[in-house]
Amino acid sequence: MRFRSPSAPPRPTWARSAALSLLAALLCLAAPPPATPNAPAANVATSGGLRDLETQVVEHRLANGLRFLLLERHHSPTVAFHTYVDVGSVDEEIGQTGLAHMFEHMAFKGTATIGTRDWPAEEKAIAAEEAAHEALLAERRQGAAADAGRLAALEQTFTAAQEKSSSYVIPNEFSSLLERQGCTGLNAMTGADATQYVSSLPANKLEYWAYMESERFVNPVLREFYKERDVVIEERRMRTESQPIGKLLEAFLAVAFQAHPYRWPTIGYRSDLDNLTRAQAQAFYARHYVPGNTIIAIVGDFSTAAALPVLGKYFGRLPAAPRAARHATTEPPQEGERRVEIETQAQPVLGIGWHKPGAAGKDEAVYDALVDVLSGGRSSRLYRRLVKEQKLAMQTQAFTGLPGSKHPGLFIVVALPTVGHTTDELEKAIYAETARLSNAPPTDEELAGVKTRARAGFVRALESSSGLAAQLTTYEAITGSWRDLFRNLDKIDAVTGADCLRVAQETFTQKNRTVARLVTVEGEGE
Repeated sequence: MRFRSPSAPPRPTWARSAALSLLAALLCLAAPPPATPNAPAANVATSGGLRDLETQVVEHRLANGLRFLLLERHHSPTVAFHTYVDVGSVDEEIGQTGLAHMFEHMAFKGTATIGTRDWPAEEKAIAAEEAAHEALLAERRQGAAADAGRLAALEQTFTAAQEKSSSYVIPNEFSSLLERQGCTGLNAMTGADATQYVSSLPANKLEYWAYMESERFVNPVLREFYKERDVVIEERRMRTESQPIGKLLEAFLAVAFQAHPYRWPTIGYRSDLDNLTRAQAQAFYARHYVPGNTIIAIVGDFSTAAALPVLGKYFGRLPAAPRAARHATTEPPQEGERRVEIETQAQPVLGIGWHKPGAAGKDEAVYDALVDVLSGGRSSRLYRRLVKEQKLAMQTQAFTGLPGSKHPGLFIVVALPTVGHTTDELEKAIYAETARLSNAPPTDEELAGVKTRARAGFVRALESSSGLAAQLTTYEAITGSWRDLFRNLDKIDAVTGADCLRVAQETFTQKNRTVARLVTVEGEGE
């Protein structure tokens, strides 16, 4: 069984947001992964404190550059595993969008020994499938000049080649083998910044996990590539092309970002997906899935001393390779308001985004505070004014982390108007609230509430082994050090009203914002 998640890395505690039903499509890129169902750990706040927990983390680097973050927690006989590959849709090329997500799917397809009935025969069949696809693609690229009869014959040949190669496949064997060993929470997600693989196994299965996890990256087969590509195309159709909010999100990011790769969708553009090839996916893997790009956190009931030789034995098989050069493109400063509208017969929706620095910036804790002041529960400003008092909005939410956190992204407010009210009214009301933040700092009472909720949320995030593993890898990749995870509360505690006023004045300007709206129109014949 293969679980598929919307493309998204797990969001660290700096990027909290409520998963309101209205925002499901928008938050899919920023929401945390489903928690692995292992028992909660002892309360962090009463077990020696955060500093004590920090001293228990062991960092280990293999000769090939792969990093491990290990933390023993013996409260439950399970171990949570989190593999963070520092590659996402921002690392793709124009014309090949969707490749990072495609490889995530391929990572569950097995190896030359897992998922096949006869690898030598299957390998030949895959080669024939590739040749048939190349011939078909070459004819399609001729456009109007393509020969219809030849095109039909090539499609038939390709279909037959697909069926032949699929006949050797043992469906879902990789996942099934793990699940038979008691694996739970097996999942993966691709986002703009990263691709991540998660699982949890009984404590005595660490070596089995090490073999399976390393095996799929030592020599991935990428079987059934075109069949899985069709699955992704259908996923895009259902989540983007058939969903008004999906369309709005794609248009919103394309307008908010003019140069940076954050502007293109993680799932890929349809025309790119139609033309992706297995060879391109193999090249993408070879370029980006290198040990130096990989961070693995292991948290739970295991012995570090016993685990280290096992990890070296299996993951040491991955050959060292240089990390690929990153895009040098930076988003230029926005010089005026941008607007985009999608006409639909669905409920109207308003989204407003302001550019902000990446999560490693010095003011990220201040942005956290502003998010909480605006929409941190029923006492927040947006809820009080727009939902409770003025009754303009059914739901409203502020959040960061979309489309990613590694690079400069967006501070976003989304709202759904009540019947009888419009997105124009909502827009004016939201600007009134951001103007209040730009004219006067939050009250001492508001800031005290922000810090109390931040501490409670932070501790909750660390109570499960899977949550802690996700936090460790994400902080290591995004900020450059997993230790920043344990500095986060200090940064939030240090936020002042003056900080909030300064950042609000820098951020909530007209020229810095992009406005996206779903506009309701009457259907044909009405």
